Amino acid sequence: MTTAPADALVVNVAGLLGESPGSHRDVAVAGVRLDLGADLVQAAPLAVGVRVARTNRGVFVTGRVRTSLADTCGRCLVALEIPIDVSIEEEVLPLIELQSGLPVDTTAEPEAFRLTDHHELDLEPLVREAVQLAAPIAPTCRPDCAGLCPVCGEDLNARPHEHADEPVDPRLAALADLRIDEER
Repeated sequence: MTTAPADALVVNVAGLLGESPGSHRDVAVAGVRLDLGADLVQAAPLAVGVRVARTNRGVFVTGRVRTSLADTCGRCLVALEIPIDVSIEEEVLPLIELQSGLPVDTTAEPEAFRLTDHHELDLEPLVREAVQLAAPIAPTCRPDCAGLCPVCGEDLNARPHEHADEPVDPRLAALADLRIDEER
């Protein structure tokens, strides 16, 4: 399968910014692989479908991102493929004013996503953040996963088992006979 380059997630919205609020464009991109950070690995390419709507301040992006992540069960360490289907809703503001070409003051909203200085919408940071937030912290292969035996490391889902009681340290053996009088 051929994958689309990450720059396929860059959409020129200069024409849309010149239109009235409420105007929109639909964007669909498939086959994209992104670097999601050190802890997340894509098992399947991204499929992104969004609507980019003109607002009075910039554009509003709504849509869905679908992919799957390769990981291991947090209890039994079996390999997993975790499906991700997450929605995006984000306002993206301009960096440069369309009519004058002057920079926009960004101090009031420094954390807001911004269009590029060429009036392009880069969906990559929006998609990356959505996938990162949707990824489970400790994925499990199933809700009732028994995990690994803390003594021998055997998978308890395959075969539950018991271990003989470990010998008590002779220095602590006297504590087994200790009875605390609770009538004090």
